[in-house]
Amino acid sequence: MSFDTLLSPMVIRKLTIRNRIFSTGHMTRMTTNGKPTEQMVAYHEARARGGAGLIICEAARVHESALSDSPAVDASTDACIAPYQKIAEAIHRHGCKVFGQVSHSGRANDRRRDGLKDVPYSASMSPDERFHNMPRAMDIELIEEILEAYGAAAGRMAHAGLDGIEIPASHGLLPAQFLNPRVNTRDDRYGGSLENRLRFIREAICSIRRHVGEERVVGMRISVDEIEHEGLEAGEAREICRTLSEMPELDYFNVIAGSMAGLGGSIHVVPPMMVEHAYTAPLAELIKEVTDKPVFVAGRINQPQIAEQILLTGQADMCGMTRALIADPQLPKKTMAGRTDEIRACIGCNQACIGHYHLGTSISCIQFPVTGRELILGTIADSEAPKQVVVIGAGPAGLKAAATAAQRGHSVTLCESSESVGGQVKLAQLLPGRSEFGGLTTNLLYEAESAGVKIMLNTEVDEQWLGAHPVDSVILSSGASPYRPEIPGQEDARIIDAWEVLRGETDIGSCVVIADWRTDWIGLGLAELLARNGSQVRLVVNGMGAGQELQSYIRDQWIGTIHKLGVEVIPYGRLYGVDEDSVYFQHMLSNEPIICENADSLVLALGHQSENGLESMLKKSGIEYYLAGDCLSPRSAEEAVYEGMMAGIKV
Repeated sequence: MSFDTLLSPMVIRKLTIRNRIFSTGHMTRMTTNGKPTEQMVAYHEARARGGAGLIICEAARVHESALSDSPAVDASTDACIAPYQKIAEAIHRHGCKVFGQVSHSGRANDRRRDGLKDVPYSASMSPDERFHNMPRAMDIELIEEILEAYGAAAGRMAHAGLDGIEIPASHGLLPAQFLNPRVNTRDDRYGGSLENRLRFIREAICSIRRHVGEERVVGMRISVDEIEHEGLEAGEAREICRTLSEMPELDYFNVIAGSMAGLGGSIHVVPPMMVEHAYTAPLAELIKEVTDKPVFVAGRINQPQIAEQILLTGQADMCGMTRALIADPQLPKKTMAGRTDEIRACIGCNQACIGHYHLGTSISCIQFPVTGRELILGTIADSEAPKQVVVIGAGPAGLKAAATAAQRGHSVTLCESSESVGGQVKLAQLLPGRSEFGGLTTNLLYEAESAGVKIMLNTEVDEQWLGAHPVDSVILSSGASPYRPEIPGQEDARIIDAWEVLRGETDIGSCVVIADWRTDWIGLGLAELLARNGSQVRLVVNGMGAGQELQSYIRDQWIGTIHKLGVEVIPYGRLYGVDEDSVYFQHMLSNEPIICENADSLVLALGHQSENGLESMLKKSGIEYYLAGDCLSPRSAEEAVYEGMMAGIKV
């Protein structure tokens, strides 16, 4: 496939962007005291080096009323200028352009300082359904102060050498709160009619233009459909963009979906793999129809083929591929070189990108642990003494360990006891809406094969096997198997583990109880699968709720799905016992019984136990060995890939 459109330059105002691939503004948690760090510089530089046309830095707070203990960039003082200069210089040295975002979240923020809930501000006293803020309506003096702050912050970024400025009126942030007639109930010049509700964003854009001059690009990001209760709708956003298109101060629109004001809309801030690829492209097309200005779009665009099609059909002029660049910073260069088969495609898992952010740590990627760790793992040295390395187990940990060790110059043999690689990924991809997760195996297998790893399937490694082959070092990544404790009454009941369900190895029955100790993908996925297959499902979770351990956007998407399917979710349930037609749980807090009667079967999602039987043999053998992944402790694919990489570096 040709990528002539995607790789063609884009001219906005007087700025030429080398191609149509850009990284959208996204939070990284790479700040200290409100200033970008060297870690952030290295992170963005890696994507510029990889060939991206444009990088938009994350939302920077413009005013005291938007600041909190959250690690966001503070652009309200000149202290941000020097760090931004480093970012601009690092990005520019690779021929990439860089914009900054000037932002105020208004009510859509959990503003805390020193543990105290700070005062949230908005256009009106309209509560949200995510952060549960009852905001204070801004008076005219504060509005005018914030409008000037937008411009001043933009001026600092321009002084630092950034090429353009974007104002987020997306995701239910402060400008969107003024635009939305169901949130903005003011009766002064900033509320009421569309003209009045547009006044805040108009004056913010003009303030930015005054401070940055005529040379720099100024754009606006907008959720064309907030997909949220009382959120902005597509028709309203279209009319807003049509009207603002007349402003000479504004150069482009950047289209997205979703809102941070509620749980449903927040799913679309970073849409998970259950959401269709490029689902926002039709929204961008709606805006293209009412403006001559360039239209950007982002939202589950993870492959150059998808981006090229969007551009060819005229739905947009630039494609945001943020998570695609997180997974593979070299995606643009690989596309330019015609090596698209080598692209490490984002699988939309949300675990280490937005998942890390919500856990309070810097973003990364489960497939590519170098992301966010460029200063530490950006350069991996070749081995000074190549060895014969055997990796046991070809799940994510083993594949990554083998690839990394081979890339460093070792001769690597990867042994897998089954007939195919992938480990538990082979099962995970069978869950509803999770087929894309199988891309993890595809990408890791390509890395291993490209590095020259010898892969031996249907191969059981034992002491005799090791004695018959040249081995200097072993990496044990033998994974885990389902944990199945003794359950009182089990001899009288039909008990099935999750793996058996996914493999279709047994009859489930029409009335199913799932005991979900893990509170992650497995319980929710099984509940959806069995409900779609016609079973009545009760999901009893050993925690506060289903999906407790999941990134919130994935959890909320899934909970909405199983609610529609009629799945009953019972929280705080500790599995206690079973008989021929009932399953017994104990409430984790009250210790009172929870009884699920009329159950045909009990499905177990009780976690896994390590398969590390070879470890004692390796200890006795005297062979150098390392452990990685679930054989250390059963966790997720992210830990497996990271530990596999680190074992490959150490060996």
